[in-house]
Amino acid sequence: MKKTKLLDCTLRDGGYYNNWDFPKNLVNEYLATMSKVGIDYVEIGFRSFQSKDFKGPTWYTTESYLESLTIPENITPGVMVNAFELITHRLGYLKAIKLMFKNAKKSKVKFIRLACHFEEFNETIKICKVLKNMGYIVTINLMQISEQSEEKIISVTKQAQKMGPDVLYFADSLGGMDPSQISNLVKTFRKNWKGLLGIHTHNNLGKAIANSVTAVNLGVNWIDSTVTGMGRGPGNAQTEYLLIEMENIEKRQTNILPLLNLIKKYFYPMKQKYKWGQNPYYYLAGKYGIHPTYIQEMLTTQFDESEIIVAINQLKRSGGKRYNVDLVRSEFQKPMILKKGQWSPIIDIRSKEVLLIASGPKGNDYKDEIEEYIKSKKPFVIALNTSVCINKNLINIFAASNPLKLIADADLYKSLTKPLAVPESLLSEDLKKKFKNLKLLDFGVGVKENHFEFHKTGAVMPKLYTLVYALAIATSGKASRILLAGFDGYGPKEKRTKIIDELFYLYSTFKDAKSITAITPTSYSVPSCSIYAL
Repeated sequence: MKKTKLLDCTLRDGGYYNNWDFPKNLVNEYLATMSKVGIDYVEIGFRSFQSKDFKGPTWYTTESYLESLTIPENITPGVMVNAFELITHRLGYLKAIKLMFKNAKKSKVKFIRLACHFEEFNETIKICKVLKNMGYIVTINLMQISEQSEEKIISVTKQAQKMGPDVLYFADSLGGMDPSQISNLVKTFRKNWKGLLGIHTHNNLGKAIANSVTAVNLGVNWIDSTVTGMGRGPGNAQTEYLLIEMENIEKRQTNILPLLNLIKKYFYPMKQKYKWGQNPYYYLAGKYGIHPTYIQEMLTTQFDESEIIVAINQLKRSGGKRYNVDLVRSEFQKPMILKKGQWSPIIDIRSKEVLLIASGPKGNDYKDEIEEYIKSKKPFVIALNTSVCINKNLINIFAASNPLKLIADADLYKSLTKPLAVPESLLSEDLKKKFKNLKLLDFGVGVKENHFEFHKTGAVMPKLYTLVYALAIATSGKASRILLAGFDGYGPKEKRTKIIDELFYLYSTFKDAKSITAITPTSYSVPSCSIYAL
């Protein structure tokens, strides 16, 4: 007999990868498929007031959008709301609710999930009561359950039992739990909570399905999943796997062929593009209780493998349970007053060409030609970080400004035989000790969004990327022009390429900017020519 309710939240949780911009034909085919395979509830998206940056329709899930969809009668549609949005609304939560929702009888939305942290629970209960009186099925989703004490859980469940939701959910937000922990949690919840219980799992450790099955066997009533596991970070329990398991547990007769066809048509191509799923970084995040969005951000921006590992170790120490972009990106983005250095690049560069060398494979392909150009034309050569494609004896200086990179590659930097241009103000005492035998050229930095400013011994820049730092050195040094070699880029459709292109464009808008030309193949949107033509 069918007992457990299955909730698919692909369009909501999966939206973290595509800005909640699912094509309508996909959405309608997905809804039809959910109907065919026995899914009971579908969380079509968020409902939110937030409007910063572009987000697609399932971020807002408006009534007009829902009216435009073909929603089968045998599935119940719903949305998720971050309770914090309603609690902190400038008009108060009561008016915020009225702005966001109409009476359930007049709405396509039939259930609402209120996501909240434990310290928000008291206020969330009040919101829950209002929404239930408006006719909605209301679930409360307790986030980051793995970080809560038994005493806290017991306190919340007592309160929930008195005046709580239709379903009380707990979420393994950090994806670090195993079946034994799930078992203990269910027992703790059941000491006081006698109502319907739900679980939302994440797959950092590859245990989302095992955890969900454990919950079903213990009598948990609502189980979340997503198609192919599409969801924030490594994703969630996979709907297709959960349906297979439910056939055995509850003797459901499910034909998953429509779902497999949907996956083949839409979700496999998206997975190839966005690359959700397990990897060692998400596994480490799950092990150490680090929010998976940190990993997702780093994988899609300017972080390489060593930097991610360093950042994970930093987050272990500083606390990364809640997502705060500044913890990862602070070194790159937070405003910083210019601290001028001691070295003036104009002494070495004035009126010379500056050749910036990166480590892209295309640079290595044309290694001989680049080296010949350096020997004959004698540009001032700046290598970014420590990995380069040419003979290091032809390099004038190395440059580095990425604090994470400096920490990760400290042993490589300290063995350099050429000077290292670096903002000494960013060096920890430990790094200064490691670099004591290295000739440092102290060129200072400041950080200001969308801004460049060039001085004799320092510069203000929008981000602390080493590329930007090297551009600033060349510009402050009064270079005649700037050439790029080994700057392959990440492909024209990659987010990282877009970030660098925007920085190149921003640089070009400032009056002191020098002309930039790539002399080896690149996917960046900068002027280019052939090394053979120089």
